[in-house]
Amino acid sequence: MAFYKHYSFDLWLTLIKSNPKFKQERTLYFYEHFNLQNKSINEVATIFRQVDLMINAINEKTGKNVDADEMYLMVISLINDYQFPLQEVNLEILYQQMEELLLANMPILYCEDSIDVLSTLKNQNKSSINILSNTGFIKGKTLRKVLAHLNIDQYIDFQLYSDEVRMSKPNNNFFQLMLDSIDKNIHPELKLNEVIHVGDNPLADVGGAEAVGIKSMLINSNHLSISHLLS
Repeated sequence: MAFYKHYSFDLWLTLIKSNPKFKQERTLYFYEHFNLQNKSINEVATIFRQVDLMINAINEKTGKNVDADEMYLMVISLINDYQFPLQEVNLEILYQQMEELLLANMPILYCEDSIDVLSTLKNQNKSSINILSNTGFIKGKTLRKVLAHLNIDQYIDFQLYSDEVRMSKPNNNFFQLMLDSIDKNIHPELKLNEVIHVGDNPLADVGGAEAVGIKSMLINSNHLSISHLLS
């Protein structure tokens, strides 16, 4: 097993994935509450997917971050052919509802080996570990609750989310923030080749990591899984 002093992990589609029930319930909520044009439930679901893909692409291109509140307003506007009075939307209440739906339909581990791998990396190698994740409809403050529920957070030294720092992968500055956040008391003379970032996205994860000179590993979107870190 290759030894690294610090492991950085993407979150979505790397360590966790969505519970399909959440997206169904979210679509139903918008269909029932923000649908003056009487779109079909399938049309509402399609709009969510389109906004998600578009904002992911924008964030990866600009290295900045479009906030969840803005994304939900985009969805509402598209559902209603740009005719919904957005000033009437209470964003705080709306996001609270979305968080409640997510926590009631909790994301699941992407791979059943994830916890064992994280535990091994943390305990046997005495390495440090972080989360470096772009966010979309779900904010970092909610993802921290998810990681606590899934018992992942006990292995994580720090978590960085794009909505909280207004930067998205593959932005070099986001990766540099990760490197600067590593505890220098644990790794006083840490070298770049002793750090690896693991994720599912060739552009955001692999490209971003390699641009700042650290190692990378692509998993889940190819033939490798998280367990290959121990092989």
